[in-house]
Amino acid sequence: MRLKGKKILSLVHHDFEDLELWYPILRLQEEGADVHLAGEHANEKYIGKYGVPATSHYSYSEVKGEDYDAILVPGGWAPDKIRRFPEVLSLIKHMEENKKPIGQICHAGWVLISAKVLEGKKVTSTPGIKDDMENAGANWYDEPVIVDGHLVSSRRPPDLPDYLRELIKVIESQ
Repeated sequence: MRLKGKKILSLVHHDFEDLELWYPILRLQEEGADVHLAGEHANEKYIGKYGVPATSHYSYSEVKGEDYDAILVPGGWAPDKIRRFPEVLSLIKHMEENKKPIGQICHAGWVLISAKVLEGKKVTSTPGIKDDMENAGANWYDEPVIVDGHLVSSRRPPDLPDYLRELIKVIESQ
């Protein structure tokens, strides 16, 4: 139970990549973390790209960064929706400013781009948004996982074991 007592927020919206949302949540819970889901609305059922549902505990506007030890952004098409909410961008900026762990995978980089927190960071993502990441000032690498301080990024579902191994280490060290 390496993460007992840690409180982690995961963001959700429709069309999330099912494995990229659920695999991290389940692994972090296995390590003892308390994981909450925040969506556009509280208690709303969101459906992943492959039909797996996830129900939010809170709305984006109800959560505060100071209440959490880390934040996760799943991939899929959800990040393009998630990044449109000023409350989410404020959450990401809060986590960045306070050097709290931020986990992002696949297209999740879009949220960090919109929060303007990638300048000078080492990251990875799905190769499809490599140009977006670089245009936001990040140094992009085609690796399964990249750790840059408190920022942990990964490319896609086959990289989930590497991503979670490193993300857990970073959260545990905080």
